[in-house]
Amino acid sequence: MTWWSWMILGAVVLCVELFAVDAQFYLVFLGISAALVGLAALLGIAMPEWGQWLAFALLSLTFFFTFRRTLYHKLRSGGENYRESIAGASVTLQQDLEPGADGRTQYRGSDWTVRNVGGVRLPAGARATVVKVDGLTLHVSAE
Repeated sequence: MTWWSWMILGAVVLCVELFAVDAQFYLVFLGISAALVGLAALLGIAMPEWGQWLAFALLSLTFFFTFRRTLYHKLRSGGENYRESIAGASVTLQQDLEPGADGRTQYRGSDWTVRNVGGVRLPAGARATVVKVDGLTLHVSAE
């Protein structure tokens, strides 16, 4: 087969996995294997047709038995190790906060409103602990 035939086969198999079926990552590795055989042919690695099919089969089986189980469990773990709330996390304040005052800070790349619920003034640059989250407002106190 020509290199572009392998690439088309790989793309079709990947699309079937992504859009039509939940084949538990079997088709993903078939698609990747087909694309790798096509890439090898594109780079000038000459193989007879039976060699291409053999390489496709060996790559597919290798991927199935080395990567599939780990990848499938990581993606389908159901969110274990996922924290629903960020209460207890630490944030760095960007401005001074008096007790009961509101301000702005960044946490994980997003801007948040912070409210000092503690009894002490928090200076800019200080670390504070998130006590609770109320919408887009982080209620913080001194760490």
